Amino acid sequence: MTLRRTSRTPSTGTPATDPATDPATDPATGPATARVTAPWAYPAVGQATDPATGSVRRWATRWLARTAAGWAIVGSLVVVGGLAIAAGLHTAALRAGPVQELATRSATVTVRLKIDGDPSLRQSTTSRRPPYVVVRATIEEIRSGAGSVHAIRQRIRTPVLVVGTAKWEHVRYGQHVDASGRLEQVEGGAEVAAMLSTRSPPRTVDQPPWWLRAAEQVRAGLREAVASEPEDVRGLVPALVMGDVSGVSADLNADFQTTGLTHLSAVSGTNLTLLLAFLLPLARLVGVRARGLTVVGLLTVVVFVVLARPQPSVLRAAAMGLIALAALTSGGGRRRAVRSLSVAVIVLLLLETSLARSAGFALSVLATAGIILLGPGWRDALARWMPGWLADAISCPLAAQLACTPVVAWLSGEVSLIAVAANLLAGPMVGPATILGFVAAGVALISSELAQVVGWAAGWPARWIILVAREGADLPGAANAWPATVVGIVVLMVLCLALVLGLHRILARPIAMILAVILLAVVVLRPVGSLGWPPDDWLFVVCDVGQGDGLVLRAGDRTAVVVDTGPDPAAMDRCLKDLDIEYIPVVVLSHFHADHVGGLAGVLNDRRVDEIEVTPYFSPRAEYDRVVDLASRHGVVVRTVAFHEQRVVGKVSWTTLWPAKVPALPAPGTSSATSTDEGSPENNASIAMMVELDGLRILLTGDLEPESQRAVVATGVDLRADVLKVPHHGSAQQDPGFIAAANARLALISAGRDNDYGHPAPRTLDLLSHNATRTATTNVSGPLTVTNTNNHLALTTHPQLQEAARR
Repeated sequence: MTLRRTSRTPSTGTPATDPATDPATDPATGPATARVTAPWAYPAVGQATDPATGSVRRWATRWLARTAAGWAIVGSLVVVGGLAIAAGLHTAALRAGPVQELATRSATVTVRLKIDGDPSLRQSTTSRRPPYVVVRATIEEIRSGAGSVHAIRQRIRTPVLVVGTAKWEHVRYGQHVDASGRLEQVEGGAEVAAMLSTRSPPRTVDQPPWWLRAAEQVRAGLREAVASEPEDVRGLVPALVMGDVSGVSADLNADFQTTGLTHLSAVSGTNLTLLLAFLLPLARLVGVRARGLTVVGLLTVVVFVVLARPQPSVLRAAAMGLIALAALTSGGGRRRAVRSLSVAVIVLLLLETSLARSAGFALSVLATAGIILLGPGWRDALARWMPGWLADAISCPLAAQLACTPVVAWLSGEVSLIAVAANLLAGPMVGPATILGFVAAGVALISSELAQVVGWAAGWPARWIILVAREGADLPGAANAWPATVVGIVVLMVLCLALVLGLHRILARPIAMILAVILLAVVVLRPVGSLGWPPDDWLFVVCDVGQGDGLVLRAGDRTAVVVDTGPDPAAMDRCLKDLDIEYIPVVVLSHFHADHVGGLAGVLNDRRVDEIEVTPYFSPRAEYDRVVDLASRHGVVVRTVAFHEQRVVGKVSWTTLWPAKVPALPAPGTSSATSTDEGSPENNASIAMMVELDGLRILLTGDLEPESQRAVVATGVDLRADVLKVPHHGSAQQDPGFIAAANARLALISAGRDNDYGHPAPRTLDLLSHNATRTATTNVSGPLTVTNTNNHLALTTHPQLQEAARR
């Protein structure tokens, strides 16, 4: 049935057809559909325009435009107000009850907990602390001060972060356990009320509900199905299918962040959208219609939520995925999708007020809003000169990325220039990997052998996604620093708004589009630099690698000596890329703690490395074996330093000042950690070096403890230096005689932001200030760069990265 608007002419009274809205007379649209136009918008054909009537029409049009704009403003204010109210409610919920007050007193309590997440086993960056487990939980009952006048026994519902021994690794999501421990305060703005530190094992009260146990069996079946695949593949496939990120390595996750693919390695609306897009057409093919399709869709949503765990992030992903799918598949769905998105935001905030303070929730809403508001128009612009499927593939990630860019920059201090291209390249493989992964999980309930075959098939598209992330992250201009300040984010928002208003004109013109892509490719492949950092005459850089040491000494053009590599390969790799280092004749590893050798893979990534120089104290053995294995795979020689040996590499020369003697290695299977105040033998066996570079004397000290510091002074060597790398990240254990002997003009400390060790210690900072030594730290200033132009010692920090470090 065709809808047409008609009017009657005054002379005959017969219907007159308006070609502006009649599809039958419009050769461009044909008879398939009709466009409904407001009666006052156009006069009928042949009808004279009355000036008075035209004025009414113009007034009505302006009124409608103003009304629409007004409602848009009102709607935005309502959403912002709702977020503010929800954030306030969440803060009030955290403060309700006795938990925060008890945390201020570091009170010891006995609690009943409901486990709200999967336990994460973590290894300390030093050997002093054994492996520990971190897990989210909700306190449902608390008991404190038994037998005292301040005794408390109360039923509450307060979220906390549990930090326990390795025995907590076996708790399961949805389980109730009893535990005793000490409540500690957390930083303001945290999503939990306190931290519960416990050394006792959990006491099981009950098991998770049957449906959670069934879900865990399916999740375990998928992990088993891909167990024989490479490490990255067996980590990514469960993450794609049901948000199980337990196997995703930190290195791969960092590459996903750089390339804008993080939404693939966590629970997102993409997972559910792909599953529905596969199952609903399949159900239609087998004869399911009308309400049956609705039932299939709802059952799919329920199964997805159960498998991915009914946590706030999963509920948010399910809601956003349904809205995005509805917007892309239903005719005239943009207005309906906007209403649905608004309702979903309000309902989710009412159900879980903590989402108001969740960056993931904000990014999901922005990405969905970008897809439903910007995506269709940009798709139509691209479809004028390219196939429709390709226009869809480009417009959706482009709209989502642009909508999320200001928030991502605020959180990370970076802007990704390849996110759209990476999503475009990886996107076609996400569907096959996800669907095959779901099939493998289901088949695993019947046959583990057949599930492994399906898991092997799911691994191939996952390999392509990993390749895109790895290669994309290695591009010189993949991610660019952006000031995470109010001014910086406002400027970025203005730029994004300008793109929103004008990008459709570029997308509709193939020549303009091609020129824009070429310009972007040039910027990515030949970056202009990080706004003057590093300076051209840099000599020594303390990289911002977190809680650890990563030091770079300039030996020549694109050549450097690296001393320690920090704990994170991605951070060390990024620092060397910023410095444009391609050749490393020598890597010196001061000792084998993970915060000094964990980033070695990042140093070896696509660079020529000739030699790795190590301390003769090969402990901890696991880290030593890992270093040797990495060196062997890259064809790099590993040699042990000698006391007082001298070396020259390009412009860099140095003398090894320590170790002079090496403690006996621990027996196999035993720990080398010591409980004495002098620290661990690994720290005391650190390589200490006096470096000379372009007229500067730089004293590098590893993690030397006071015992070895005094021993170095006792050797009688000249320790006077222009620059001192403060031992052990500025810990409180420093020998004043050693600091005085160095008499450095500049002291540099490499420490992680908000680290658990209190580095740098106020006592050490006071000691340095009493020696009239200028001090700079990476946890406050980001990477530290030393120059000596015209024999003038200077320290340079990157202003944007400094702001990011402070955050």
